[in-house]
Order: sequence, then structure tokens, then C-alpha cells
Amino acid sequence: MPLFTRHKEQEVQGFLLRVANNNCPELKARLDGPRLDRRVNLTLVVLVVPFERNRAQVPKAFTAVTKEFSSSGVAIVLDGPRPLDELVVAFRWEGDLVFVRGKVKHIHPMGGGFFQMGVKLLQMVDPNDHPELKVLLF
Repeated sequence: MPLFTRHKEQEVQGFLLRVANNNCPELKARLDGPRLDRRVNLTLVVLVVPFERNRAQVPKAFTAVTKEFSSSGVAIVLDGPRPLDELVVAFRWEGDLVFVRGKVKHIHPMGGGFFQMGVKLLQMVDPNDHPELKVLLF
């Protein structure tokens, strides 16, 4: 084994630790101040359906991934800024889609063209109450 290989590995490990520490939600929360709810890092693919004029706008739906969850909301990573106020988030759960209506609280740039959208989830949505959502069920 070459003499400098271990040094290179340590250099990589040091960098990875700095990246993790600088992006750790627990450490960031200490800098931002106390949060009302604890966050859980969880990445899931979701379907985001804009909600306008009391209707789910299915043709404008897009897929995204979650970043973290709390007991009252979710952070969703977007591939660009989206002018959203209200939406329905569709989660795959036990082989079905479960719909939850929410209100966008903030959208912040993450870098590289990605944005984080904070959503307060407000109520479960029954597709029978919004028939436009039924086309998403299969």
C-alpha cells in the first residue's frame, strides 16, 4: 500500500464529515432557533398536485421527493421554483395513493437549481370529494 493512500482517505473522510455536519438538521436547528416540531429525515417520492379554486389541478401535477417530515408538515425538494400556495400531496401507502391537502409556508433555494418547499399539511383528502383526483388512482 502506498504511503500516502491513508492520508487521501482521511482527507475524503474529513470532507464528508464537514458536508454532513454543515447540512445536519439538528445542528442547523440550533442556529435557526428552536422548532415547534422535531424533524425526521425521510426521502419518499410523492406526487404534488397544485390546488387552485377549490380544485386539484391534476394536469399541473409533478413528482418530487421529500426531505424531512414533522408531525405537522413535510419538506419537499423541487427541481425549480414553483408558484404554489395550496396543494395536495399524494403519498404511496400500502399499495394505494393517500392524498393530503397542504399550504405552502416557504420555498427556499438549495443550490444547483433545486428548491426546498415547506408544506404544512392540513387535512386528509377523500378522492370521492374531489373526483378529479380519481384519474390518479390505478
